[in-house]
Amino acid sequence: MTSRLLRYLAPLSRHDEAQRLFHGRGRQYTGLEHVTIDWLPPVALITLFKPEPSSEMNSLALGLREFLPECSSIQVQHRYHKHGPVDLIWGADISQWDVVEAGLTFRVTLGQARNTGLFLDMRVGRQWVRNHSGDKRVLNLFAYTCGFSVAAVAGGARSVVNVDLSGPALSVGRENHRLNGGEVLPGVSFEKLDIFKSFGRLKRRGPFDLLICDPPTFQKGSVDIAKDYPKVMRRLDQLMAPGGCLLLCLNAIDLGPEFLIAQMSQLAPQYILTESLSSPPEFVEAPGCGLKILVFEEKTQGR
Repeated sequence: MTSRLLRYLAPLSRHDEAQRLFHGRGRQYTGLEHVTIDWLPPVALITLFKPEPSSEMNSLALGLREFLPECSSIQVQHRYHKHGPVDLIWGADISQWDVVEAGLTFRVTLGQARNTGLFLDMRVGRQWVRNHSGDKRVLNLFAYTCGFSVAAVAGGARSVVNVDLSGPALSVGRENHRLNGGEVLPGVSFEKLDIFKSFGRLKRRGPFDLLICDPPTFQKGSVDIAKDYPKVMRRLDQLMAPGGCLLLCLNAIDLGPEFLIAQMSQLAPQYILTESLSSPPEFVEAPGCGLKILVFEEKTQGR
């Protein structure tokens, strides 16, 4: 496994910025579908979705040390276990640190949750928000650790409302803003809310010029995306300012972009699809497997 995998490592655009190095989950590398490798300087994180022998991991670590001379730590997360435990296989025991993406800083953590706090495949989405948020009032639904909010502020947003059911995730979001010079954030708020029970409250905070929706595919008791995404679409008239823009994200293997397009056509036909964002080039994906990011804009008179 190791020799094949090392041949497929993505070239680094910058050694000091976070990037996925190998994306087996895209189902384009036969026999390696259960492995991903992320470079979160100075840590290389190998994620396994099924077990591999420790000898194989040690061999992979040797190869990564040659590929990443700046590396200080190599760790393995076992995602096939419920809580995704992490083992240190080489170097320093680093569990919480800050990484850089496109000049912005984000806090990442290993060993406390299944996810690190930064989804690397959403880099293009964060860059799009940074490029299109100038002077906009932004609603960030399912905000998690507020990466979109950090990007929006960097892009000159007038205000951002971050909404998530997880208090700990929003606390990391506040820290992410602080790391990027946001000690005082009069225009940025953090709302620990069940989105589907809070549309009236969000309506009072609006209207919004840009809505970002990046929900989890499934969370027991809170989100079932196939059933729940339409609930957001039905409320757009209550939330959005005239001429508003939507960034709708979907990360479900069994649902393609046509799901979002069909639902929007039925429930919010005043919005038209204007752009589909591609995943970063290192996320090599089989058709339909990857993250879907679609931009919709409200039709204006004369279009």
